[in-house]
Amino acid sequence: MTFDQIISGLQNKVYHPVYFLSGEEPYYIDLIADYIQDHVLNEMEKEFNLSVYYGRDTDINTLIGAAKRFPMMSNYQVVILREAQTMPNLVPGAKVDKDGPKKKEKNEKHPLEAYVENPLKSTILVICYKYKTIDKRKSFAKTIDKSGVLFESAKLYDDKIPAWITHHAKEKGLSINPKATMLLAESLGSDLCRIVNEMDKLTLNIPAGTEITPELVEMYIGISKDYNVFELQKAIGRKDISKSNQIMNHFASNPKENPLIMTISILFSFFSKLMLLHSSADKSRPALASLLSVNPFFLNDYLDAAKNFSSDRIHKIISLLREYDMKAKGVDNITTEESELMREMLWKIIH
Repeated sequence: MTFDQIISGLQNKVYHPVYFLSGEEPYYIDLIADYIQDHVLNEMEKEFNLSVYYGRDTDINTLIGAAKRFPMMSNYQVVILREAQTMPNLVPGAKVDKDGPKKKEKNEKHPLEAYVENPLKSTILVICYKYKTIDKRKSFAKTIDKSGVLFESAKLYDDKIPAWITHHAKEKGLSINPKATMLLAESLGSDLCRIVNEMDKLTLNIPAGTEITPELVEMYIGISKDYNVFELQKAIGRKDISKSNQIMNHFASNPKENPLIMTISILFSFFSKLMLLHSSADKSRPALASLLSVNPFFLNDYLDAAKNFSSDRIHKIISLLREYDMKAKGVDNITTEESELMREMLWKIIH
């Protein structure tokens, strides 16, 4: 079941006895759990019928005991287990923590699996199993799918983030121009929770219908419109040594906000796309934009860079980026500071 299907069902008061929410992207897991916590019960019903547990602070028997209770003066009770991945022995077949429950007797069913096979219809049990998934081929997953909702929140690929930002801004009643979209995507990465938290600063300070620009991003989020990785890759692509040095010096003086490993990752993506551009048989603009997974608005930046960097040169730069990625992680580098590695790497890329 998809996120939209789950939320639509909840909005129509179609409730399932078990929601097992798993996956690498915590954003959608939290949205579903928060919606159930906020909307299924009214404020009076929550007093007696809402129980929220955390994986590290509870155990499987306490959770199942709570799920088996009947609601008081309400049609439903809601039991939510947050950070479920931290509870030892929660999932059948998962590795048991040394301090976890003792091994069950032969033929004895796992407590959660036994409950899911015959859940209490008046309980809505929500399990937030972040950063992990369960094997859908196993009986436990099939039982959940039969009795309730099994949801996997997949991590968004980096090339999907700009479109996601544009859609999220639209949902908030705002528009966003391509430069601001890329500035956010390149600076914040693929962490949707972080992106939403930062964009909330915009929605709280600008009126509905406003177009988000790089200037507004700099003003309310603090990401410089001139000194960021997006501008750095554009300057390198143009072989603008002066501008590249200015940005890299800014990075070197603010290493916590501009970590070298993140910069290398984005430059690796940039030069990998240039390699794809060189090897493409179809040189039409629509085909190239699709191949590179970039907004056509930015295609000229890649075309200009491809003129300045041959395929052979790009191969060497990609090898260079791998070398400095290892150095940034401490391999074959004991004394060189990150700021010096930045400057050294940039000089070798451009020259």
